[in-house]
Amino acid sequence: MQRIRLRYTKRGRLRFTSHRDFQRAFERALRRAEVPMAYSAGFTPHPKVSYANAAPTGTGSEAEYLEIALTDARDPEKLRALLDESMPEGLDIIDAVEARTSGLADRLTASVWEMRLDGVSHEDALRAVDAFTAAETVEVQRKAKNGMRTFDARGPVASLEAHSAQPTAHGPQADRPTDQACAILRLVVRHVTPAVRPDDVLSGLRAVADLAPPVPAAVTRLAQGLFDEETGTVTDPLAPDREAAAPSPGTSGDSAAAAAKALA
Repeated sequence: MQRIRLRYTKRGRLRFTSHRDFQRAFERALRRAEVPMAYSAGFTPHPKVSYANAAPTGTGSEAEYLEIALTDARDPEKLRALLDESMPEGLDIIDAVEARTSGLADRLTASVWEMRLDGVSHEDALRAVDAFTAAETVEVQRKAKNGMRTFDARGPVASLEAHSAQPTAHGPQADRPTDQACAILRLVVRHVTPAVRPDDVLSGLRAVADLAPPVPAAVTRLAQGLFDEETGTVTDPLAPDREAAAPSPGTSGDSAAAAAKALA
């Protein structure tokens, strides 16, 4: 059985699709691309697809991950291209590797988020960010199944910075107006329980600095992976699989030397 790990996006209007919507679209793509999927056992077999830490509905993402199990081996890049052609535009399959290591979900320990705040000046955003990062704790509330839940939105935040709006090919600013004041917040947050989401950080900014954007923030996840405590960066979770697939240094040279010796 072969396992393939895929990275996909939620762009533009497709950021409003729910995780269940994506599952349905992806399973249709698997059928259209005639992928030799492995199925679970039992009375209701279903394709073996493992989803990892999906972004909330309404947020865009450049870094969503899943893993599929195949009964027959396929080239990861060719499989990626076939699936991408079968998916709606905006739900794009952008990377694929063969799983050669364990624990993909364990390597998703942090996310990098970008939040576009239309109608908020860069100066106001800086002031709010300074107040938030200077606080030891920032308590916010979120509605849960058992009622309102209060938790600290500050602790899991590894970094929070304010930037001036700059157009990019993808991301929250791609489909929003640019003729007004606008601030961009870059957030790195660790994955904890309960999860601290970008909306929770925005609630914290409102609590400590009275920052309230006049329109809802456009939020995009730029990356997720293993958090490097030394550098404060989030690393590519598929890198270990690529490294495991790469030939060891000197392998090709050793093979050539052995062939030459055999011919001598």
